[in-house]
Formats: sequence, C-alpha cells, structure tokens
Amino acid sequence: MTSFSGFIRTEREKRRWTQTDFGAKLGINSTAISRIENDSKQLSASKLPLLADIFEINMLKIKELYYADKFAREAYKNNCPENIFTLAEKAIAYLKTKNTKQSKIEF
Repeated sequence: MTSFSGFIRTEREKRRWTQTDFGAKLGINSTAISRIENDSKQLSASKLPLLADIFEINMLKIKELYYADKFAREAYKNNCPENIFTLAEKAIAYLKTKNTKQSKIEF
C-alpha cells in the first residue's frame, strides 16, 4: 500500500496533469500540490468530495485511503503498537451500536 500522497501523485500522473493543472481543478496552488505529494502537507478533508469527483473515484474509497493514511501516521508518530487498529475497529463497532440504540429512543 502506498501513502495517500502517493495515491494522489499516481492518479494525477495517470491523467498526465501537471501539478498546476491538478491544483487548478482542486482549487489550490501548485506549491501546495507539491507539498501534499511530498508528504510535507496533508490535503484538507474538506477537499475529499472534490477529489473523488476529479478522479472519478467513489467517495468511500477516497475516505478509506485518506483516513487509513491519517490514522497510520498518527499511530506511527505516537509509537503505538500494531494492535491499535484492532482496538479501533472494536471502538467503532461499539460507537455504531451505541448510536443505533440512541436513535431508537422514543419520547
């Protein structure tokens, strides 16, 4: 698996867009694109729907790649053990059940 920045670069290059061309489509300058592709800046999550449209890729796939990269970087930066992702999956399952139960409460 590659990083999200690597994914962005690969998709841009597949389409033969320059960083300037791609930046114009995304509404950011080529310097920012360069920094994103070189891992010195992270793309804002608010740009994900536009990125999905530009690349014609399902939004769910974009979110999976973006957040997997983001979570992995945080875990690595904080020297977390690899089982942190198993624990995170359990926490997500708990939150989903908790929210489902709360939405069924009638007043």
